[in-house]
Amino acid sequence: MGSRKHNSAELIKEAKKSISYAKLNNCPTSPRKMMLVADMIKGRDVEQALHILKYSSKEASERVRKLLLSAISNWQVKNEGQRMEDSKLYIREVSVDGGRILRRMRPAPQGRGYRIRKRSNHVTMILDTRVGPEVAEETTKKN
Repeated sequence: MGSRKHNSAELIKEAKKSISYAKLNNCPTSPRKMMLVADMIKGRDVEQALHILKYSSKEASERVRKLLLSAISNWQVKNEGQRMEDSKLYIREVSVDGGRILRRMRPAPQGRGYRIRKRSNHVTMILDTRVGPEVAEETTKKN
């Protein structure tokens, strides 16, 4: 590996250490249905997103809620001693990608067969803390 590529790989590795994220692979829901749920909570505070997912009638919302709880616990492991409420944790990014597709055949008239594609998806959720002007003022007042 070249030195430039190695240096950029090291920078990416260091950046991943500072953020907390969770991944859900091969979730048996179509990506389009999962994107509807992901767009509901993108950019929201964590507590508000948990309430939205808890009372949503969509089937995919329960899976996304479990993923959000996993991302919160990953954040708590990295930031021991900090409270989630004080740090103003929010969902920075939710990406939904297509996963594997199971192909099945369904009998059709006149000896034909129709294809059935059972889709799955991969969901990645990244959490971050909001650093607004009021948070910056509090840190300057303490110092």
